[in-house]
Amino acid sequence: MTPTPDDLKVASQIAVLSGLNPRTVQTLLAQATVIALESGQTLFRQGETAAAFFIVIEGWVKLYRITPAGDEAVLNVFAKGESFAEAVAFTSGRYPAAASAATDARILQIPACHVVCCIREMPDIAIAMIASTSQHLHRLVQRVEQLTAQSALQRVAEFLTSLCSCEDGPCTVSLPYDKSLIAGRLGLQPESLSRAFAKLRSAGVDVRASDVIVGDVARLRVLIASDRIRARGMPARTMESRANEGRPGGSHRSI
Repeated sequence: MTPTPDDLKVASQIAVLSGLNPRTVQTLLAQATVIALESGQTLFRQGETAAAFFIVIEGWVKLYRITPAGDEAVLNVFAKGESFAEAVAFTSGRYPAAASAATDARILQIPACHVVCCIREMPDIAIAMIASTSQHLHRLVQRVEQLTAQSALQRVAEFLTSLCSCEDGPCTVSLPYDKSLIAGRLGLQPESLSRAFAKLRSAGVDVRASDVIVGDVARLRVLIASDRIRARGMPARTMESRANEGRPGGSHRSI
């Protein structure tokens, strides 16, 4: 499927291409095509020869590995304007993980052979891709840190605040994909995710199917910080008192 001008606009704004001049970007995207996937449909499988790198135009795409035990380990979930598989595309490697659509999605793919040809003519593309690969690695390190250092409640609260469009006050968000995938992304079992949602009611979070009503985003952020302090052995109350300093009306009741 031929990409639309809007598709190319989204693609040209991804991090890996942001530092390149418009002519270079246009050349790199010249052979791009769009794949439309239904939710659950596979984009590529773990171990397949890397034939392209990808940019999400619409929807969400799940990147995961199958463990020796046959379980699925979610590595990341990519949204509109994010790219993946850049490194293997220009090293002629194999996909180290599998990818499938977490929702109905439109994905722009750029052939690996075209990427290699462009790199030979314009080496700055390789530098941009190395930088993008470094960013992906940094995010994976952050994810490992999150899984090892944060409680289940903190991970869920942080995920919800990442969806909120404001820093404080009430906010209603829609869960971007199904709860089982959210659990996998956060390193939780589905039942652990349900328990975390239930515990968050006391912090003003109301989960209604795929919609989540957050009574006060700032209060949820305090809970995240308090949980982090508690994990380090410091009183959670101290953190909340600091967070309330300077607010009208003095301190608030502890969450």
